[in-house]
Amino acid sequence: MNAVKSESLAADPVVDTNSGGDVSAPMNTTIDNKPENHSTSGFAAIKPEFLAKDTIRHFDTKYLSKRVDTSDETVGDQLAAEVADNRDDKKDESTDDNPKNNKKRFRGQNKGRRNRMRREFNEKSSFNNQIDGKKLCLSYVCDNECSYGQKCIHSHALEEYHRKGLRVADIGDECYVFSRFGKCPFGLICRFGGKHLTDGFRNAIDSDKWAQMSAQKTCRNVLTKELQFSLRKRRYDFSKAEAVTDRLKACAADTSYETLKSSSRTGGASDGTARKTIDFAGKLYLAPLTTVGNLPFRRICKQFGADITCGEMAMASNLLEGQQSEWALLRRHPSEDIFGVQICGANPQVMSRCAQVLHENCDIDFIDVNMGCPIDIVYQKGAGSGLMERHKKLDEIIYGMSSVTDCPLTLKMRTGVYQHKHIAHKVVSAVKEWNVIAGCDTGATAPVGLMTIHGRSREQRYTKRADWEYINECALQARPIPVFGSGDVLGHEEYYERVGAGGCVAGAMIGRGALIKPWIFTEIKERRLWDISAGERLDILRDFVNYGLEKGIQNQW
Repeated sequence: MNAVKSESLAADPVVDTNSGGDVSAPMNTTIDNKPENHSTSGFAAIKPEFLAKDTIRHFDTKYLSKRVDTSDETVGDQLAAEVADNRDDKKDESTDDNPKNNKKRFRGQNKGRRNRMRREFNEKSSFNNQIDGKKLCLSYVCDNECSYGQKCIHSHALEEYHRKGLRVADIGDECYVFSRFGKCPFGLICRFGGKHLTDGFRNAIDSDKWAQMSAQKTCRNVLTKELQFSLRKRRYDFSKAEAVTDRLKACAADTSYETLKSSSRTGGASDGTARKTIDFAGKLYLAPLTTVGNLPFRRICKQFGADITCGEMAMASNLLEGQQSEWALLRRHPSEDIFGVQICGANPQVMSRCAQVLHENCDIDFIDVNMGCPIDIVYQKGAGSGLMERHKKLDEIIYGMSSVTDCPLTLKMRTGVYQHKHIAHKVVSAVKEWNVIAGCDTGATAPVGLMTIHGRSREQRYTKRADWEYINECALQARPIPVFGSGDVLGHEEYYERVGAGGCVAGAMIGRGALIKPWIFTEIKERRLWDISAGERLDILRDFVNYGLEKGIQNQW
């Protein structure tokens, strides 16, 4: 993980010399409000006994490029040694006019690795979901019934499947899903199915528990078939969003752009409802982490004290197409009391339509507009961090979205596009002006309720230090709109150095710090280092896996 720099910690480890090497804060032990700074800013603290020293990179010859001669079994170690030598040479040859020319890279050694590993896994796997050339019917496997009946193209021969011994052995005795909900949706193919299979192949159901759990909403914001059908067939009623789009087109020729802004409502959606307000100040915000900030991980962080959670980045255009995979990013657990969704797009019409769909079909507290995504495919379309350079489009998006929803909007941005050219302060000024013109100078019913600034540019991605001094300047300029900072918050010491200590930021958004240790929220609230035990770490992993099993994955069906 990029945030972990073992070289810098080796000289200043986080060690309590009086206890033989344990981290200096046992459980339930609170450190003074002004503790000694045990770690270097921007670095995760690691015990010295866990620091890897003099590591050598190894190449798996099975995944090397075809151009490399793999007949020699030691070729992998030779390549690793050459890479290490090149790294050392680059450090020594500081006078070289172009040191990049001396950097040797081995390209293609992982080409096709994922597909090859998948084929190897399938070949070795003893799992078989077919009988007589037909796949088992998943509906019949789970519910012992199928709506298609005899017309089903899949096999219902569960008894024959069991008699032939095609089902593989269980890998555990207890099925978490069955014990919690009274029914396992995977039935015969469950690898923990011993406790809920009758006659060896029929899926048992605990009717009382299943009825009780079915009445509870364990997951919200699920895409229904009716909504998916209307979106895919383009039959959804977007009249509210279209009315806003028409006003945008009518005012397109107005170069001052003040007419459009002043016509905005100070309330919420166009039905006249009052806009919701959220007091963000001082709360711990778990960042919307693409691909890793999933529902099970957010539940873990909520257990450790996170106050605000947000779904992973979803593309607005994909949501409007009814893509199941994109709508899965909007799911919310009941434990997430302050929850928002993050959408990404550059077209005001698309963003307005998306905001209307979310307002009418989802249980959310705020909508976050992504203005920080650095990847090329998003930036080149003018979305993500590219939106920071398009102020008029941003104004249109804010106007359109705030006109069709009563949820407050939040903006997540970077310092700018290029490392030495900060432009976030310009965006902050434009947004503040928008709120003032809309008659919301007090911030009470402002369309934009929060701005978050990641202290790095698009060009930096996640390298180098986050510029918190610049974040504070933007926060001062943005008042009364609260501003959260993001970057290099890996412990409670760094949090309190940046938030509250004479600064102007209202809080911090924590991303990689939570990935390294989800209990960082507890450390911040209790102002202590927590030397969490190995058993407790295992419990966290067990909970994470169980939360994932509640919805399950299907990788071979």
